[in-house]
Amino acid sequence: MPFRNTDDERPLTARSVLLSTLLGAHPPELPVRVLVRSGELFGIAEGTVRVALSRMLAAGEAVTADGRYRLAGRLLERQVRQDESRRPALRRWRGDWTVAAVTAEGRTASGRVALRAAMRDLRMAELREGMWLRPANLRLPRREEAAVQCTWLSARPEEDAVALAGRLWDLASWARRAEELVGRMRRVQLDDADALAPGFVLSAAVLRHFQADPLLPDALLPADWPGPALRDEFDRFDEAFLAAWRSFMTP
Repeated sequence: MPFRNTDDERPLTARSVLLSTLLGAHPPELPVRVLVRSGELFGIAEGTVRVALSRMLAAGEAVTADGRYRLAGRLLERQVRQDESRRPALRRWRGDWTVAAVTAEGRTASGRVALRAAMRDLRMAELREGMWLRPANLRLPRREEAAVQCTWLSARPEEDAVALAGRLWDLASWARRAEELVGRMRRVQLDDADALAPGFVLSAAVLRHFQADPLLPDALLPADWPGPALRDEFDRFDEAFLAAWRSFMTP
């Protein structure tokens, strides 16, 4: 029976375990023995791990040399985004909003999908079809899809900015989930190997939730916003998890 992700009850595949393991390494490169050992935590056989690695190589998701595997291509960008979401590069907010209006003509279906993905990465919200915006408080590079398909503007809303943010993002849902994750991290005891698999899943869930954080200026957030508490608790949890992980990986 494969280990199940308690967040959404989907089984963790060999690829998802390998990907999460490599994404958590800096640089994202590990020897094959460590990746095989990681699979063992979830009852994944060595042969299955090696097949998954071969498929990642064939897909251009990884490269290998001297018995080590390293992430490649878009997965490197994914690690950058994951790190940025954990420790975002914010700038002082002066009330301006960044607006992207889709102005490109004759867009393909794949181009539309790529633009939506780029806007999610930029934490932009769609006010209406073809009109994306967010407060101008982030230092994030624009991907090519967003630069080519949109005209970019700076603006200030005439309506109350707090009310506008509340329309664009479901802040209450994000906050509830963050508080739940903080509680779960505080309850986990990483004192034996049996705790590593659920700790691994919990760590991945927190990192996913960071990427769903709209990273709004403090002036637009509720007074009890749990974003800082979630990041502080994850720093503590991650340090304990990595110490237990290294101990398990040591022959």
